[in-house]
Amino acid sequence: MTEFMPRKKSSTVSGASPIVSSAHLVSPDSAEMSEFEFGLIVAGNAFHRWIIHCMAAAGLKDLTPLDVLVLHHVTHRARDKRLADICFIMNIEDTHLVNYALKKLQGLGVVISQKNGKDVTYAATDVGRQHVQRYREIRENCLIDALKADDGLNRDIGELARLLRVLSGMYDQAARAAASL
Repeated sequence: MTEFMPRKKSSTVSGASPIVSSAHLVSPDSAEMSEFEFGLIVAGNAFHRWIIHCMAAAGLKDLTPLDVLVLHHVTHRARDKRLADICFIMNIEDTHLVNYALKKLQGLGVVISQKNGKDVTYAATDVGRQHVQRYREIRENCLIDALKADDGLNRDIGELARLLRVLSGMYDQAARAAASL
């Protein structure tokens, strides 16, 4: 097996190996992509842990990360949402996962459903909106206040968000290409 030998300068510290989760996937053309993917894994898991604990502190325990995200999206802009719309916005193909989360949230009394013609729409209840508001307060105190320590961090986060949207499209296109093989 050949050892990883970068062809160009990596973003890692000079002479140091890239920090990755799967060294066998590191490409000499882009060690940075492997570093990004490892960072995404670690950040994604930290984000999921954060939203679960934040929502538990807001009064809703035993939710999965998807449950929390679905509740936030259903609450978004105080507009009723269809299952297909929720899945589309969240880029989730398996509607069963979102449907299960919606049923769980309905059972907790934080989401209600309503039939509109052929469509079923979902909205947050007053109790659901109260939990989301409490989540926001906890988020401000525990997370957003920490950003004040570094003035340039918000600007960097905005650029990172833009890059993540670009990479999301690249991963979607790569998934379509892989599916056709």
